[in-house]
Amino acid sequence: MAIDLMWAFENEPPPLDFIWSGFLSGTVGALVAPGATGKSYWALEAAMCIASSVPGGDVLQLNPSKTGRVIYLAGEDPEPVLLRRIHAIGKHLSPAARAAIAKNLVLESIMGKGLNIMDERHMQRILDFCQGARLIVLDTLSRVHHLDENSNGEMAQLVSRLEQIAYLTGASVLYLHHVNKNSARDGQTGQQQAARGASALIDNARWCGFVERMTEEKAELLSDRTFDRRPIGDDRRKYFLRFGTSKINYGEEMDDRWYERQAEGVLIPIELVPAKQENAKKGRATNVYTG
Repeated sequence: MAIDLMWAFENEPPPLDFIWSGFLSGTVGALVAPGATGKSYWALEAAMCIASSVPGGDVLQLNPSKTGRVIYLAGEDPEPVLLRRIHAIGKHLSPAARAAIAKNLVLESIMGKGLNIMDERHMQRILDFCQGARLIVLDTLSRVHHLDENSNGEMAQLVSRLEQIAYLTGASVLYLHHVNKNSARDGQTGQQQAARGASALIDNARWCGFVERMTEEKAELLSDRTFDRRPIGDDRRKYFLRFGTSKINYGEEMDDRWYERQAEGVLIPIELVPAKQENAKKGRATNVYTG
């Protein structure tokens, strides 16, 4: 149906509906990171946040304005692994949030099931299964198609299929994806062009977030200890991850935030402060963090 231009000229438009800040409802978004970084944990905690209709379920502190049914299709992890993650995250949820999430979140391992969203029969099953959901998570994108990841034409078709799923179900679609080897090696995982494969994967998505490990430099510049502000250091930096956004088409950009990896890999928000180090020349403590 065509847009009524006169109505739009004369009436205040309705507010935009966001899944979380910057990720518009009904669109396709991506979350990219190197393998074994923590993106699946971030996505699962985010899914629980959207599925929790009561306080106590927003572990990541995404502060969504609305909640609803979430479908999470896990293509890389078997059910026993998913059960361990659910149990570990559940320790950080209120009892009421656990009940709400159990009602609104459908988590299924599709590992080895050969799902191909470009196949019309598979596509129809996805549409039937996900009808009315608020969010669909595909973990990871490479597990749900058989196309050439390095072909811009084929990846444009793939994102178009995801947009079709969003349109026909009313859900937003978040797909997880790996970064390319060069970006991982050079510490450029937070860049828009860091995603593996054809540029159309991110160019055609409307939101892109990333998760990356703390660098050696940041480990010397930041501290999680407010009392003495001792640097985190190289031996402990593996426990800290940074989340940020590299592309936002709508709304305000989210501030980067830090998470601490706890038991079993659960990500908990943490406030880091500028570290204090000894200035050898002047013999006094100085701040070394500049941003």
